[in-house]
Amino acid sequence: MSFRGFTYMLKPDALQEEAFLQFAGVCRLVWNLALEQRRDHWRTYQARTGDNLNYVTQARELTALRREVDFIRAVSQTTQQYALKALDEAYRRFFKSLGGYPQPKKKGVNDAFTFNGREIAVERLNNRWGRVRLPKIGWVKFRMTRNLSGKLTEATVSLTPLGWQISIGCKDCDIRDFATEGAVGIDRGVSVPLMLSDGTVYMLPERLDVIERRARKAQRILARRKRGSNRHALARKRVAALKAKAARIRKHWAHETTTDICRNHGTAVIERLRTRDMTASAAGTVEEPGRNVAQKRGLNRAILNVGWHQIETMLFYKAHRVVKVDPRFTSQTCSCRGAVDSRSRKNQASFVCTTCGFHANADHNAALNILYRGNTPVVEPQVTAASKRKLHPV
Repeated sequence: MSFRGFTYMLKPDALQEEAFLQFAGVCRLVWNLALEQRRDHWRTYQARTGDNLNYVTQARELTALRREVDFIRAVSQTTQQYALKALDEAYRRFFKSLGGYPQPKKKGVNDAFTFNGREIAVERLNNRWGRVRLPKIGWVKFRMTRNLSGKLTEATVSLTPLGWQISIGCKDCDIRDFATEGAVGIDRGVSVPLMLSDGTVYMLPERLDVIERRARKAQRILARRKRGSNRHALARKRVAALKAKAARIRKHWAHETTTDICRNHGTAVIERLRTRDMTASAAGTVEEPGRNVAQKRGLNRAILNVGWHQIETMLFYKAHRVVKVDPRFTSQTCSCRGAVDSRSRKNQASFVCTTCGFHANADHNAALNILYRGNTPVVEPQVTAASKRKLHPV
């Protein structure tokens, strides 16, 4: 069984947008009330009723609350039940050490609500537009950029800096099967985001650079605005919209790239990189200030712009098999003879082995080493005397 998500930009009118805000506010209220009940009053509830607080008991409490409060009853019950289910799942993940403790939801940050797939209907109006019927809201137009496939399971409406969007989940989709055989090494970099061991290069869309320049200009304008003013709010929305557009383009590129890799290769071999540690600030403290802070900040920004962790996450749920290998010396090791020497890495793009004279693109050479380590994980690279002296100076 295959699952797939389809995301579209909604075009609601004024009344529908007001209904969206009402739905999101009530679902946020239900989440916060249920969280407070579980966090602070579970002992009292257990002593009074003899039951533990879980989704079933809180759904029963929700039914009683809807009978008493009109504005909660005016919102679809399914969306509120999905909020309780999401909270129950968040607690499960927390107790399994898969996530942090659930936190209260905030207005303007967590504006979303979910319907069951059987409650909605989707129709195409023309080549560009479609419409979706939402319970207690009605038909809402959206930009239908691609056709749906499979059985609708759920639909989530959320507010982003670019406006309202709907994400429709489908199962039993007509998806081209991914490969199960063949292996490829993947080198993640900054100047070259992805280099495969077969020589394939994946570069970020050029449009990202344009949006990044616009975002920097918008941030300079924001810095000159008076806090709390209307112009400050408008400038802040402008920056948020540009950042959201860049994130959307980057995520779309990551999906296309990882899908292409997994359709051609069954096993993806990547380096075991700790992206969070690699992008930590170098500012240090007042007593011990850091060094080369500006350069490190630029490197961190470049790494996060590529989205190394996002690519790794997508590979894990798309690829038939993912192997993570030791990243040490992959850029200094000769993929022909296995000799390790830092002098072989002439510059960012060139690798010339000081032992055998082998020359290749530096990123391609690293990708070949990554693939080799994935196939033979017990073999350690040979370290030359020059490299040892650099690692352990006398």
